Amino acid sequence: MSDDEESLFLDEMTDVVPLKREARVRVSPQNSHRDSSLQARREAAVLDSNNDGNILTEDGLAITPLDPWYVLEFKRPGVQNGVFRKLRQGRYEAEARLDLHRMTAAIARKELYGFIQESYHLGIRSVMVIHGKGESKAERERSSILKGCTDHWLRELDMVQAFHSAQPRHGGTGAVYVLLRKSEEKKRENREKFMKGRIPYDSGP
Repeated sequence: MSDDEESLFLDEMTDVVPLKREARVRVSPQNSHRDSSLQARREAAVLDSNNDGNILTEDGLAITPLDPWYVLEFKRPGVQNGVFRKLRQGRYEAEARLDLHRMTAAIARKELYGFIQESYHLGIRSVMVIHGKGESKAERERSSILKGCTDHWLRELDMVQAFHSAQPRHGGTGAVYVLLRKSEEKKRENREKFMKGRIPYDSGP
């Protein structure tokens, strides 16, 4: 910088007042690490809750609880009556089970959504969800809430074709059989198996 430029710069800066520095506080590295770690976990939890794709109704307390002895039943249009009858009778073996006992509604919502999604993508068609009936009064109150949530949530998932309370040998009204729609991957695999070794039809000239 030339003398003229330096002089001009100093003239321009004469009205500038230096910022006051606030007193520095020494922070313990241990506390700083703990605070930053806690903040990171909180941010991750918020991010996970926003991006988990869970479409199930979040406010479980707003869902009507159901009596422990109430029979759950649901069938989408297109599901054959014979198929639903076999499901109701427990004639489809449950390939996977989820036990919601002692879970809060918030945890049950996350577990049920993940369970149904994973079962569907694995090509599993028949599963069982155990929500419980409850032996004591406190257990009955929680079970009735989880039962109401299970009934409500399963209806919200498109891959759920039908469900019905289980037979006594499988837990009775404390559990529910669930029939899932066949995944696109399984449909593709079945088509490939069906076409394997077959000669395409050629109508010819």
